[in-house]
Amino acid sequence: MALMPKRVKYRKSQKGRVKGNATRGNYVAFGEYGLQTLEPGRISAQTIEAGRVVASQAVKGGGKLYIRIFPHKSVTAIPAETRMGKGKGEVEFWAAVVKPGTILYEIGGLSEDAARAAFNRVSHKLPVACRFVTRRPTV
Repeated sequence: MALMPKRVKYRKSQKGRVKGNATRGNYVAFGEYGLQTLEPGRISAQTIEAGRVVASQAVKGGGKLYIRIFPHKSVTAIPAETRMGKGKGEVEFWAAVVKPGTILYEIGGLSEDAARAAFNRVSHKLPVACRFVTRRPTV
């Protein structure tokens, strides 16, 4: 089953615009290495799950994988060949809205080469450009 919220506050959500950079969730917090977005966009729940599967195969029990995004936004669509009116369409899929700088996935307990290879495979699944980042040293 794909990721989706148990309940939502409002029945219908509007499209909105993704502007600015991420101020929250923009640093590696749980693992040693992370995958950070470079451009804004929406990532569907199926895409997040596909990235999780690929990263889990790369980790193979040697490390820990953290997913830092969750699909909160519903994306609707009206069926083709439907006349104007008749309200908003049904929910087609759920998506996570990401801004540039958002950390999508984190890996801990792996070497840098293995983490880089895992995130390289994950980034091929994603519709946004990403980069490999490391944890900042704590002061």
